[in-house]
Amino acid sequence: MKLGRASLAHLPATVRGPGFAPASLALGIVHLGCGAFARAHAFWYTQRAIEATPGPWGVVAVNLRGSTVPDALNAQDCLYSILTRGPERLDAEIVGVIVEALYAPVDPAAVVARLADPATRVVTLTVTEKGYCHVPATGDLDEAHPDIRADLANPEAPRSAVGFLVAGLAAVRARRQTPPTILSCDNLPSNGRVLAKLVAQFASLRDPGLAAWIADEAKFPCTMVDRIVPATTDEDRSAVGTLLGYADEAVVVAEPFSQWVIEDRFSAARPAWERVGVQIVPDVAPFERAKLRLLNGAHSALAYRGLAKGHATVAEAMADPELAAATRTLMEEAAATLAPVPGLDLAAYSAQLCARFANAGIRHRLSQIAMDGSQKLPQRLLGTIADAHAAGRTAPEAIKAVAAWIAHVRRERDKLADPLAEALGLLRTVDDFLAFEPVFGRDARLRAALVAAGLSDSGR
Repeated sequence: MKLGRASLAHLPATVRGPGFAPASLALGIVHLGCGAFARAHAFWYTQRAIEATPGPWGVVAVNLRGSTVPDALNAQDCLYSILTRGPERLDAEIVGVIVEALYAPVDPAAVVARLADPATRVVTLTVTEKGYCHVPATGDLDEAHPDIRADLANPEAPRSAVGFLVAGLAAVRARRQTPPTILSCDNLPSNGRVLAKLVAQFASLRDPGLAAWIADEAKFPCTMVDRIVPATTDEDRSAVGTLLGYADEAVVVAEPFSQWVIEDRFSAARPAWERVGVQIVPDVAPFERAKLRLLNGAHSALAYRGLAKGHATVAEAMADPELAAATRTLMEEAAATLAPVPGLDLAAYSAQLCARFANAGIRHRLSQIAMDGSQKLPQRLLGTIADAHAAGRTAPEAIKAVAAWIAHVRRERDKLADPLAEALGLLRTVDDFLAFEPVFGRDARLRAALVAAGLSDSGR
């Protein structure tokens, strides 16, 4: 039998269920991009916050790409489980915060209506870096992106996250409502500022008056999110079925560790996230830069170098002495470019990351991390190299990681998983890659540093 509300009274004692009746929740949050990370992170924190301080914080989960997750959720009364895999322990928990699951292309007007509903106080996003339809090297809206062009031509039936946000905010403005807080939870530096800029640029193309209202009224806090959430496998679905006694087609897998840091900049009410471990702080920047350069940068380096050596997962790559040593050195290079982070010992954080990477209970596939490299390199690796160069140092391991990405693009040219795959497929020499502005921008000093450090046409 499938998981559903009727199952909650019959779960094994070892399985944690919601501490409230899911059917009683009212709408409070709209989330764009209900992939595995959101379900293992933001929705999990929201469930704990409702348990600590009850409130109308039900989530409308919207997928912009693919109907599989909404279909699976709707078949299970919008319940799903989180399978937490530690090195020596396996736990399951049921999450019940979703009140509705929508697939946006079927009824975009319904999504806009939820965004503009007066009950919606928070809008969260996990649409991945490429979902922002921007140029990573500059942070500007990619006006040539097919989804942006389509949304400008037909603003009432958007395709992109930015298009949906602007359509929702336009409806909020027309009703003279207070806009919801819009909370990016993706791995972008200054993600709230980036999203605010993209929304402003899109809105100005549609209606300058709307753009001015958004600038005055809407709030886009920055956030830092951290939890390793690998792709769910058939083995995971089988394991959770054994633990629950019910089939769950929407199960997600996560490591035990989780962290969420949010800038204290809200335009409306919000869940009591701070009561369940979320850090609400004046400035997220030190936290996000540390996470992007230490965790995400090391992940990307492991992905490209590990795949080249035949490894499949992060844990396998970390069991390779050469790659483990390179990872530790890369973290040292990145840490040297960082300002102090309040309450965070960077050396201890790096050691903790290495232990998390080595968790064999989490099969985080390198091929999953390697996807969309053109969108990830600027914030994960290029900033470390540029800052090290500006300080009169080099960052050899970060440079080797960039070289490994170039080699990966060349090797996977015909099947590269990247939104810029077609353009990247035309590049041949290292000079071609370094002149590719969507990734490297116009930073001549960075390119010179990479060449001076020995980035050669062999891709080494």
